[in-house]
Amino acid sequence: MGRIVTLVLVDPAGTVLGALPPYAVEVPWWQEVSGVVGGAREHHGVDVTVLRLLHADQPAPPGGKVTYLAEVAGDPGPVRPAAAALVPHPRRAPYAEIGGPAASLAWAADALAARGRTLTAAAQQRTWNLSAIWRLETDTTPVWLKQVPAFFAHEAAVLGWLAEHSPGTAPVPLAAAGGRVLLDDLPGTDRYSAPTGERLTMLSLLHPVQVAAAARVVDLLALGVPDQRSPRLAERLRAVVAREGASPAPTASGPHAATDRPAAAARDRLAALLDGLDERLAALAACGLPDTLVHGDFHPGNVRGTDERLHVIDWGDAVIGHPAIDLLRMCERVADPGPLRQAWSRAWRAAVPGCDPDRAVELMEPLVALRNAAAYAGFLDAIEPSEWPYHADDVPYWLAQAAA
Repeated sequence: MGRIVTLVLVDPAGTVLGALPPYAVEVPWWQEVSGVVGGAREHHGVDVTVLRLLHADQPAPPGGKVTYLAEVAGDPGPVRPAAAALVPHPRRAPYAEIGGPAASLAWAADALAARGRTLTAAAQQRTWNLSAIWRLETDTTPVWLKQVPAFFAHEAAVLGWLAEHSPGTAPVPLAAAGGRVLLDDLPGTDRYSAPTGERLTMLSLLHPVQVAAAARVVDLLALGVPDQRSPRLAERLRAVVAREGASPAPTASGPHAATDRPAAAARDRLAALLDGLDERLAALAACGLPDTLVHGDFHPGNVRGTDERLHVIDWGDAVIGHPAIDLLRMCERVADPGPLRQAWSRAWRAAVPGCDPDRAVELMEPLVALRNAAAYAGFLDAIEPSEWPYHADDVPYWLAQAAA
């Protein structure tokens, strides 16, 4: 599918220089920019840093014709006339500003130098409203620089807590400040296509973390981990249904194009779900599983490693909440989730005698879909409008899933 990319170039002083002629990038996902940077070098001989999405010819990813703002330090050579409104926005991430990536790389170089290491090269991998990621070469081994917006700023604290209380579970932060975190490279790959057997291993890796964290919820909240225990969760679920029901339906054309805002019958089912929400949450609590540290996006792509060793990555979505949230995410797109659910339930029955994990999963399942809708609505509230296409389809999609 790919993308057709146009880069509007700006210099470090904030002067718009023009646009490079469009070129093809094989990977269709808009936030993946290593191919965008490589394509600018290959096709036009220009070294750029992608700052942010400007616009696209379709309302949601993947693919299509996509225009980005990119910073260039030197003379880019011949460019086409182009304009871009470089108006500040209060919800723009620091790394999407002119000079933002350079400041982050300078911070990383200083952090490495303080540890006796030298930054030798930097390659931009991803940038969008949820993160900016760079692979950094050093005089020893590679490291990764990740920077997140304010609503994910607790990730570094979670990684530090995990390094202390569950060593080996997650990457260990070398340095962290202001939404930036520096991480040593992990061997292996992101395990997107993991089969059931490997997913079972992933669940077994997370389980002892959550057992330990259940006794330290107060400490984790003090570190800034968001509270999504039942009272706060109920507020969020009611708010997203009320908000979406009162606003115009978006046009879905991305990966969820087959769904639109729930029709009248689906809205009735959502209303019924909310009418019984307090009773459902009370029944969930009666199942006896503790609130704990929830990864929040626990799919195989957020586990990195080899056949011998796995680490859980990307903890920006972490919250304090119900552990069934992570099980249900791991079960998505699995033909037979039975073995995963059974193994998870056995582990919790052993950890909390007398609890009822199977019933807890049944009660939580429709709420997870609503929770996902609320999470994406939260992203939309926290990012500038030019970035909304990344997430706009997700809210109606997850509301439809909850209704179903």
